[in-house]
Amino acid sequence: MSHPQTQEQTQTLSRYDAGLRAHFARVYKIMCFGLLITGLVSFGTAQVPALFNAIHGTFLGIIVALSPLAVIFFGLSPKRVRTMSNAAVSGMFYLMSGLIGLSMSYIFAVYSGNSIARVFFITAGMFGTMSLWGYTTKRDLSAMGSFLFMGMIGLIIASVVNIFLHSTMMQLIVSAAGVLIFTLMIAFDTQRIKEMYNSMDSESALHKLAVMSALSLYLDVINLFQFLLQFLGNRN
Repeated sequence: MSHPQTQEQTQTLSRYDAGLRAHFARVYKIMCFGLLITGLVSFGTAQVPALFNAIHGTFLGIIVALSPLAVIFFGLSPKRVRTMSNAAVSGMFYLMSGLIGLSMSYIFAVYSGNSIARVFFITAGMFGTMSLWGYTTKRDLSAMGSFLFMGMIGLIIASVVNIFLHSTMMQLIVSAAGVLIFTLMIAFDTQRIKEMYNSMDSESALHKLAVMSALSLYLDVINLFQFLLQFLGNRN
């Protein structure tokens, strides 16, 4: 008598797993497209000296550097996202990706092209490994949240202090801590995204959730890449 119920539960679980995999495929697709925009804008900006010089070392550069934060905190705030169309939410994410690309164009003046490519592939490998672990592990990673948040606050403070100290040793420590924190953040965010998925949500709600999830992983990858570049990049 219990067999039909067990079969129904199995089918329900199978549908849920298929929906979850499709959701993650969408998240990764959006994230990768955002990274592609960042890379293309960054490289393109570095190839136009007039644009590069207008952005870096000027007041405009400060505005460009802060503009992604404005997009994240105002354009992509949870309250605003709920009232925005799917296209607008995606557009905000891709706009932010382009703005970050403008700011990151400095790496092509500081580091060799070969080392940038090498560090990118290392970052991609670390992302794949940690995201897979975050998706498959049975261990609850939520306890890491407070540690990682405090670690990021510490990174910001140490980076600001080192602007005045110009300490190579402190920069090395900050870079090492940044690599550790954002490597763990990838696993933490992946598990959190998995837990936030609800197969009963509407298509619009799932799309917005995918964009916001992609934003979290995108920022993890960008930060991990920059800290690894400080560690492993060959300067021009």
